Amino acid sequence: MKLIKLLLKTLLGLGFFAAGVLHFLREPNFTKIVPSYIPFKKEIVYISGVMEIIMGVYLIIKKPSEVAKNLINTFLLGVFPANIYMARKEIPLGDKQLSKSALYGRLPLQFVLMKLIRIL
Repeated sequence: MKLIKLLLKTLLGLGFFAAGVLHFLREPNFTKIVPSYIPFKKEIVYISGVMEIIMGVYLIIKKPSEVAKNLINTFLLGVFPANIYMARKEIPLGDKQLSKSALYGRLPLQFVLMKLIRIL
């Protein structure tokens, strides 16, 4: 079980790190899923990218404390409106247009991710 948790922690860390880097490499893709009522879209994308890189590195090098798990899950909850907005507006995932069912099907995965963080 310890090896599985280590593997999961590392995979999640790499996932967060990669997603954070993509915020900089493909900023327009992320900016367009920030809900229209939120100002400073580009800045929010960059800040959330930095946060994901930090979370990724943290998960790779350290076992997360309860405080860290809560902060990561709060972050995941905080970016959830962008996923809802993406589904409602049928915004492509990068350059790939997903079906409406796929866009909405992605939404529960955020809570799966939150549960995985919780069990680390």
